[in-house]
Amino acid sequence: MAFLCINGLTFFLTYSIFSAVLGMLQFGYNTGVINAPEKNIENFMKDVYKDRYGEDISEEFIQQLYSVAVSIFAIGGMLGGFSGGWMANRFGRKGGLLLNNVLGISGACLMGFTKVSHSYEMLFLGRFIIGVNCGLNTSLVPMYISEIAPLNLRGGLGTVNQLAVTVGLLLSQVLGIEQILGTNDGWPILLGLAICPAILQLILLPVCPESPRYLLITKQWEEEARRALRRLRASGSVDEDIEEMRAEERAQQAESHISTMELICSSTLRPPLIIGIVMQLSQQFSGINAVFYYSTSLFMSSGLTEESAKFATIGIGAIMVVMTLVSIPLMDRTGRRTLHLYGLGGMFIFSIFITISFLIKEFFGYVQEMIDWMSYLSVVATLGFVVFFAVGPGSIPWMITAELFSQGPRPSAMAIAVLVNWMANFVVGIGFPSMKTALDNYTFLPFSVFLAIFWIFTYKKVPETKNKTFEEILALFRHNNGRSMLNCTNSLEPQSMNSGIEHAALMVSEEKTQHDSLRK
Repeated sequence: MAFLCINGLTFFLTYSIFSAVLGMLQFGYNTGVINAPEKNIENFMKDVYKDRYGEDISEEFIQQLYSVAVSIFAIGGMLGGFSGGWMANRFGRKGGLLLNNVLGISGACLMGFTKVSHSYEMLFLGRFIIGVNCGLNTSLVPMYISEIAPLNLRGGLGTVNQLAVTVGLLLSQVLGIEQILGTNDGWPILLGLAICPAILQLILLPVCPESPRYLLITKQWEEEARRALRRLRASGSVDEDIEEMRAEERAQQAESHISTMELICSSTLRPPLIIGIVMQLSQQFSGINAVFYYSTSLFMSSGLTEESAKFATIGIGAIMVVMTLVSIPLMDRTGRRTLHLYGLGGMFIFSIFITISFLIKEFFGYVQEMIDWMSYLSVVATLGFVVFFAVGPGSIPWMITAELFSQGPRPSAMAIAVLVNWMANFVVGIGFPSMKTALDNYTFLPFSVFLAIFWIFTYKKVPETKNKTFEEILALFRHNNGRSMLNCTNSLEPQSMNSGIEHAALMVSEEKTQHDSLRK
């Protein structure tokens, strides 16, 4: 069979990536789907409560119930994300993704039948289960894609994760408008449509190969790894890929089977782990999920009508998709660190503009022309905020965490990073309504402070991982030795790089031996 091959991007590699990123589309869809039908879901909860208890529910309690429906998704995500490393090693990257679809189908069915069962507890359970599914996806999908992609495409293809998330978000926002499924009768179907990505992945993914890295390094099945690589690269010559994996295997033999506690306790692996965690926090505490979960009500509070607010929310989704497409070629041209700095800086500026738009409404609210003008400023500032999120913090934290670690500690590192991401997601989801009530017009100022802190951390501590193998990245941390990582990036020679790898492996080996002896 003849394959289209452009700079290593073959037809079968494209097919495998498409099949895998359906899991991230699922994540994006379920993040955004709860936004538009907020009033419909609240009305349903009011009806159920009145039928059960014979009295009206208070507005404060209905908001608490709705925030539970929003944030319980993140609790499931924490559980799924933290289980991702174990699942990846136990069943493989592809095997884990296939099994995970059972949860996706179950959660979608529960949400879809919520109204028929006349039980908002079923909505909570469905959101929790689909959260576990999405948490596993956020761990397994980036891992699978980073391990099947050739080195020169790893950055651009890693961005496809975020592209799938944004497409899922946009899809949920479009389907959630009143003219389609954003109605009292349509919202259960809207939530239940989460079954589609799970079923599609069950159909498409079985044809794809398992991760060659997993087959070679974890399972020691070289022939199967070569077969998988030949299909993915559309070439019989895969010795270079095998040699890169063998080099990684040699470098991390001493650090194989790194448990979560050993990863946390290892002084060699702690710097990249801290960077991975802070990068995940920079994504969630940037305030982007406050926009995703509550953008419709945010726009309404700035003066837009409900219908206009929903269309402005669709604009957010459309801009996310476009900007993520723009960032794909930039990822390997400009570099991860540079794009992340641009993204955080732009978000900081526009978060200030969002606050200004709220303040203008407060002080000039009696002037109708000023209200109209301020509404547009609020929308433009929010769209600008989202543009810069898509440029950097949207995709880079997922990618860079997978790139900072070699095969041994990678599953545990991904599990910790994903757990942190979902914990922060939960904090924003459950806390933003209360924060909005308490801070009113200054709601986005805490996010502005966080963005400034994350920008400084990225500038001072995060190395550039563009076009570097996992071993070269590990060597950066060993050679750092108290110096700026950025200064080291351009000064490492191949010979010193190899010695750094060996030294790193030796250090982890010594730490592991000490840890084992203490445990005994």
